[in-house]
Amino acid sequence: MSINHSQERLLQVLLSPQISEKATYIADKSEQVVFMVLPDAKKPEIKAAVEMLFKVKVKSVQVNNLKGKVKRVGKSVGRRSDLRKAYVCLQPGQEINFTEGSGS
Repeated sequence: MSINHSQERLLQVLLSPQISEKATYIADKSEQVVFMVLPDAKKPEIKAAVEMLFKVKVKSVQVNNLKGKVKRVGKSVGRRSDLRKAYVCLQPGQEINFTEGSGS
């Protein structure tokens, strides 16, 4: 039962890839891919999730916690939720392509 539970957890760890100019620059320069991950995700979980989902070898993982901005609308003050980014460094020769199947 624990194997099934851990696989479910790995499928939930990665929220989305970060597609931006900065993420593309990092991917080209240092062979890293940027993902948004769960706030309580640990580095070994992130590594296992990327290796399982994309069938690549991961060299290292760095994480960055982003505090949510304080926003206000009129009198009410709210706060965006905190985010966590994972910078996943792939082994040489490995690649993840998010633009496959876009059909243009």
